[in-house]
Amino acid sequence: MSRQTASDRFRRIVAIVPWIAERDGPRIDDVCAQFDVTREALLADLDIVFMVGIPPYTPDELIDVVIEDDRVWVTLGRYFTRPLRFTAQEAVGVLAAGAGLMATTGADPSGPLARGLAKLQHVVGIADPATLDIDLGGADSDTLRLLQDSTERRRSVDIDYYSYGSDETTSRRIDPYRVYATEGNWYVTGWCHVAEDERLFRVDRIRSAAPTDAEFDVPEVIPPATAYSGSSADRRIAIEVGPGDRWIAEHYPVDSVEDRPGGRLLAVLAVGGDAWLERLLLRLGPDANVVDLPETEQHGMTFVSREQARELLVPVVERIAAKYR
Repeated sequence: MSRQTASDRFRRIVAIVPWIAERDGPRIDDVCAQFDVTREALLADLDIVFMVGIPPYTPDELIDVVIEDDRVWVTLGRYFTRPLRFTAQEAVGVLAAGAGLMATTGADPSGPLARGLAKLQHVVGIADPATLDIDLGGADSDTLRLLQDSTERRRSVDIDYYSYGSDETTSRRIDPYRVYATEGNWYVTGWCHVAEDERLFRVDRIRSAAPTDAEFDVPEVIPPATAYSGSSADRRIAIEVGPGDRWIAEHYPVDSVEDRPGGRLLAVLAVGGDAWLERLLLRLGPDANVVDLPETEQHGMTFVSREQARELLVPVVERIAAKYR
C-alpha cells in the first residue's frame, strides 16, 4: 500500500487552509476537487487544523474551522493575521518553501499564498522569480511538456523507459492519466499497453517520448498522486535492519514496520525487481537480515525467502570480488 509521509500531509494542509479562508464557505466537494484529495482525508486534515495556534490557546489565537451543510469555513487566528518581521535569511527561506508549495496539486496561482509570496519577493528585492530554483526532479522539460499536453488532449504516447527494478530499457505505449511532482520527482501514471494494466513511471527515466494520434478515455477513478507503491501482485521481503538503516521505512513504501530490541527495525516492503533488490541488499550490508515470516503473517502474498535472497546476492558479490583479485 502507498505510504504518505507527515511532510506530504503538512504541505497539503498549508496549501488548503488559505484557499478555504479566502472563500466564503466553499463546498467540501469543491475543495476535494481543487486539491485532488478524498473527502475522508480532507476532513481528517481539518480535524487537525482547528487545534493549531499559540499559547494560551484562547479562541482568538486558534484557527477556527466550521463545517455546516456540506460547506466549510476557516477563520485564521489573530496571530496569523498579525504583521510579521523577517530577517533576510528567514524571508528567503519562506520564499523557497512557498515556491515549493505552489507546486502542490490545487495551489492557486492567483490565491493568497501566491500574492503573499509576490509581496515578500518585492520586499526582499528579488526581481526575477526564476532566481529561486526549486528542483522538482531531473525530468527532461520537452518530455514533461509532451506528457502534460498529451494528458490534456487524451492522446497516447510512445516511450522508451528505463526500469530501475529490472535494469532494462523497454519500448511501450502509455495512456497518460495524470502528470505530477511528488517527493522530489516527476511522475506520470496511466495505462500501459504492454503490461495491460495501470502503471506509474518516473519521468526522468523516460529515455524518449513521441506523441501519437491515438485517443483514450480517462477512467472515473485514477491512481492517487503518490510515488511508487507496490501492488498486491508484487513479491514482498521482510528485512531486519540496524539503527543506522531505519531510513528504509521512510525511503520506501512499506507494508508494515515493527520495532525490535537494540533499536533494530523489521520492515516488510514490495520488491521492485531482482536488480532493485540486489542494489538494496548491497547498500544495507551485512547488518541487515532477511527474515522468513511464518505463513500466517504472509497474508497470501509471495515473499522472497532468506535462501532466495542469498542465491540472488552471492553471484553479484562474487563478480564484484573478482575485480579485486
